[in-house]
Amino acid sequence: MKPQIIQQGAEAILIKKEFSAAQLLADSRHASSARNSQRSLTRDHARSKYSKYSSRNCSAPRAIVLKRRDAKGYRIKELDEKIRKLRTRREARLLEKAGKIICVPRVLKIDERNKEIDFEFISGDKLSESLDEMANWKEVCFAVGENIAKLHDAEIIHGDLTTSNMIWSEKEKSLYFIDFGLGFGNGRIEDKAVDLYLLKGALEAKHFGHWKEFFESVLEGYKKTSKPWKEVLKRLEKVEKRGRYKRQY
Repeated sequence: MKPQIIQQGAEAILIKKEFSAAQLLADSRHASSARNSQRSLTRDHARSKYSKYSSRNCSAPRAIVLKRRDAKGYRIKELDEKIRKLRTRREARLLEKAGKIICVPRVLKIDERNKEIDFEFISGDKLSESLDEMANWKEVCFAVGENIAKLHDAEIIHGDLTTSNMIWSEKEKSLYFIDFGLGFGNGRIEDKAVDLYLLKGALEAKHFGHWKEFFESVLEGYKKTSKPWKEVLKRLEKVEKRGRYKRQY
């Protein structure tokens, strides 16, 4: 099957590819050899991720999403190269860390030279397209809040919390967060509050008929899981006041 462009944004392009297990393992050997000069995180990560398929006799994912950060002509070439490389590396590291506490796509290969990451393809429904019709929306929104709290307690800021970046797998009964391209670590209370504020705005814009109920359930899940939830929600009130003030003027 030919590669299929599934999303093209300002920062990156997402391409869905399908591979057999044999193709994926062959690619891993080539990638491991090609990256011998790269830093140990990238090399070791790719080797460990691919080797588990053969050592445990498991099937590699048949569907893969490739995320490629293309060059930006409006930036100085050397600066553009540095920015795209750092963002690729940062996103892979965030996913590696986040994957230990919530469901996220597995990183299968990192190619810093070409600014590419291969992810496991997650089969399910994007909440942006399905949440309004879900009978179990309370459960799902509660899980959204729990996931955000787990990330925040691990000092991870997603940076782009919208329902377009959340996938519900009915088969697994699991919620996946995707696209950590704007995320970062070492988040402060302010950053955590802004993360929630952005989600609230996204819910209001995309799910305007039910956004209040949705966000209330999100906060219930957040409060149950987050350790500093009182501080975060108190700061959220200040962030909201700033937002209202800016809209007035």
